[in-house]
Amino acid sequence: MDDLVKAAMAKWPNVPDCRGWLGLDARGDWYLRDDACQAAGAFPRPKGSLLRHDKLREFIHRNYLAHADGRWYFQNGPQRVFVALEAAPLVLRLHDDGRVVDHTGETLGATAAVLDEGGWLYLATPKGLGLVHSLDMDLAADRLAKGDWALEELPRADLPARFGFVRQP
Repeated sequence: MDDLVKAAMAKWPNVPDCRGWLGLDARGDWYLRDDACQAAGAFPRPKGSLLRHDKLREFIHRNYLAHADGRWYFQNGPQRVFVALEAAPLVLRLHDDGRVVDHTGETLGATAAVLDEGGWLYLATPKGLGLVHSLDMDLAADRLAKGDWALEELPRADLPARFGFVRQP
């Protein structure tokens, strides 16, 4: 977490939490959701406005955390902005050299793989459950064939309870 964020939290400790304004989709993109978007439906339908500002995305990545109760949030200065998740708290990219990197840029180890009824592949990591990016399924298939991860099949609806996260905080 940024030092500037820590200082703001200390200075203004009682800022109310924010919900419904930020979503993370299955490709690792952030979406801002104004009142009209929220009134039209729950994330990801509609998604909202794609967040394209690189510096803001980097700031969110550095301050993206998990609450003890499984809700993921972005600590925006003194305010927690809880994140709606399309799939999982993390979106993972696989690399030819074997690295697994989440959408915030952190390299993680994966311990197991989970396949849901829609064919989405997730990896269990020490940071949390991550959805494998759709562009990396060929690398994931190779790693599964090599036996790098044990594979389990679970319904998508069971993932939050099993892996301790909340999709719609």
